[in-house]
Amino acid sequence: MNRTILSLIGAATALAAITGVASLTAGSSDDTAPAAKAATRLPVERSTLLCPTPTSSDVGTTTYTAFTPKGTGAQGTKKGTAGLLPAQGPQDDSDSEDADNGQKDTQNDQKGQKGTQKDKANEPVVPLKEPGKPVTVETDRSDAPALIGTADGPLAPGWTVQQTTTVAAGSGRGVLGTTCTAPDTDFWFPGASTAKDRQDYVHLTNPDDSAAEVDLKLYGENGRLKPSTDEAITVPGRSTVPVLLSTLTDVDATDATLRVSARSGRVGATVQAVDQSFGSDWLPASAEPSGSVVLPGIPADATSVRLVVYAPGSDDADLKVRLAGRRSSITPAGHESLHVKSGMTAWADFGKLTEGEPGSLVLTPEGGEGRAAPVVAALRVTRGKGGDQETAFIPATTSIERNATAADNRAKGSTLSLVAPNASAKVRVTASAGSGGGTPVTKTYDVKGGTTMAVEPPRPASGKGGYAVTVERVSGGPVYASRMLALPQGGVPMFTIQALPDDRSTVAVPTARRDLSLLNDGKQ
Repeated sequence: MNRTILSLIGAATALAAITGVASLTAGSSDDTAPAAKAATRLPVERSTLLCPTPTSSDVGTTTYTAFTPKGTGAQGTKKGTAGLLPAQGPQDDSDSEDADNGQKDTQNDQKGQKGTQKDKANEPVVPLKEPGKPVTVETDRSDAPALIGTADGPLAPGWTVQQTTTVAAGSGRGVLGTTCTAPDTDFWFPGASTAKDRQDYVHLTNPDDSAAEVDLKLYGENGRLKPSTDEAITVPGRSTVPVLLSTLTDVDATDATLRVSARSGRVGATVQAVDQSFGSDWLPASAEPSGSVVLPGIPADATSVRLVVYAPGSDDADLKVRLAGRRSSITPAGHESLHVKSGMTAWADFGKLTEGEPGSLVLTPEGGEGRAAPVVAALRVTRGKGGDQETAFIPATTSIERNATAADNRAKGSTLSLVAPNASAKVRVTASAGSGGGTPVTKTYDVKGGTTMAVEPPRPASGKGGYAVTVERVSGGPVYASRMLALPQGGVPMFTIQALPDDRSTVAVPTARRDLSLLNDGKQ
């Protein structure tokens, strides 16, 4: 008998022995196979956030607030880290070689000085030390850079950073607030504009070492806006690139939708909208295309509400429009429905939609969910009158499955909007300790189905400085939320609104088990 046959017999004997042991421990072959266990939800172990370049104004002040909710991290893990570092600007590439040489010379000159002359550009911004207590940093630099940051360990689950900029005067006057975003490959921005009285920049930030290739496409009321230049943008590694939207097309479009899609790599993307008459704010990306969307938190004193919707699919979208108010849901007179053609941007001007009461817009398909065509949407909301008007944006957002957090809240000016578009829900709201100390405070709210509840969130007991507000859905139907921060100045009702999607602080991890059937060659 040759050696090959002996080897095969030995392997078969060993496999039979293993299979026999498995059969003895797992039960007879006649037993029904055990059902697969449900996936376990575990805290994320690493988070990445990107903050855009705040402002180039000499009269602007930016506040960064970082926070991780307490109790969301894995127990017994090592101490985590969280912080952000400056990204390179587009001008840095041309001088990179000189900069490298200069850095080597500087390192040689500083050798032996024990780091006393450490380059501050490498020091993290708003470094977080522990969950449950926010960290706040303020800067008035007109050249403050974009930021790239990571959090790991127990600081990663729910880590959020709020960037709030106040510009006292000039064409960018207003409060520009945004939640620093996670990198992705696809973003939709309904509500962008190439109009002459607007200057909209999309800020693209690449967190990775290799370059990202990004396509920018604009869609108006008649479809794709004809490009006037190459819409493909290269974003170098660990860098940020701002692009003025009006340079991408010669078409003057008051209401447009911008799509940012990465053909290679990933980026963070946010649109900075500056209006000559209505101030400025950040326009965040809409939630992913969906047949039904919720836009939460229209202020009670809104003087103008404008809806912009885009249908990215192959079918037209016919939408029912509802306003979830303080007591019930109503259909706005004259705006019962909205037809959105495939590949085109539609809009509706609601004027003083809320009439002194807070509300939220809910868009659902006319023919039911079975006939839903996906859409993306955003609201442009204006407060004030005449030359003292200020604007903010509310994008469509996702519901809160577990938790969501607004990091930057002050002693005055915060309004939390909670929306239950369908069934009633119970919500727990926790105010963290302040950046200067204090004790967390928790309140529970019952939100009636089909309504919007606008409340002043709880404040920390004996707390000082800024604080975070975490919203937790306890029971009931889906809940959507947003936070308005009002910082009036000089008679102008400056404000900004941030939608609060679920923080995705946990991920589903499937349960694995041994499966000896993988050793079967498929023959009986």
